[in-house]
Amino acid sequence: MPNIFDSDVVADLTRRIQRLTPATTPVWGKMTVDQMLAHCNVSYEMVYDRIHAKPSALTRLLLKMFVKGAVVGPKPYARNSPTAAAFRIVGAKEFARERERLIAYINRVQREGEQAFEGRASHSFGPLSSSEWNVLFYKHLNHHLTQFGV
Repeated sequence: MPNIFDSDVVADLTRRIQRLTPATTPVWGKMTVDQMLAHCNVSYEMVYDRIHAKPSALTRLLLKMFVKGAVVGPKPYARNSPTAAAFRIVGAKEFARERERLIAYINRVQREGEQAFEGRASHSFGPLSSSEWNVLFYKHLNHHLTQFGV
C-alpha cells in the first residue's frame, strides 16, 4: 500500500485529483464528481474539523468489531459498497472548493507525518496506528479516484 505520509505519493494523488473536471463521470456508482470529492473530505473533516457527531459508545464498539478490519485492512473496497450516513452526500457541491479542500487535507496529513497519527483516535474506531491511518486514507481515496477513472 502506498504511504500517504510520503510526499511522492501525495504528489501522485494530487495529480490524479487535478485531472478531475466538473464533467468527469464515474465508471461505476451514482455519485457525481463534486459529491465524490465532498465524500472523500468527510474522512479528513472527522480528523481536523470535528463537525460530525461521534457515534454512540455501542455503535463505536460495533464498528470496531465489524467494520474496522474492512476499513483499515489491505483488501480493496468492493464497488458500490455501503457507506456510513455521515459520508452520504446529497445535492450539488462546489467542485473547485471540494477539490482544493481535499488537496489541502492530504497535504496536511503528509506534513504532519506518521508520528502525528501513531495512536491517534479515530472518530469511529478509537486509537489507530499510523499504518492503519495510512490504509484508511489512501485506500478510500484511491478507491474513489479509480471510480472516476483517474
